[in-house]
Amino acid sequence: MAHIEVNENLCKGCGMCVYACPKNIIALDKSKINAKGYHPAALLDAEKCIGCKSCAIMCPDIAITVYR
Repeated sequence: MAHIEVNENLCKGCGMCVYACPKNIIALDKSKINAKGYHPAALLDAEKCIGCKSCAIMCPDIAITVYR
């Protein structure tokens, strides 16, 4: 099953991955703040992830790894 992992220390919470996801299953986690002071991205529903890599391609900080 496809899923993503977000390196929370690299994520600056820009939200580009949120808008790139065709399944709308990525959101900024408002309950967490990383070391840089940002809300990192988080996968909401791993079962719906299709592994398309749109989020990883859009991430300017290379903070997302996609597993298929």
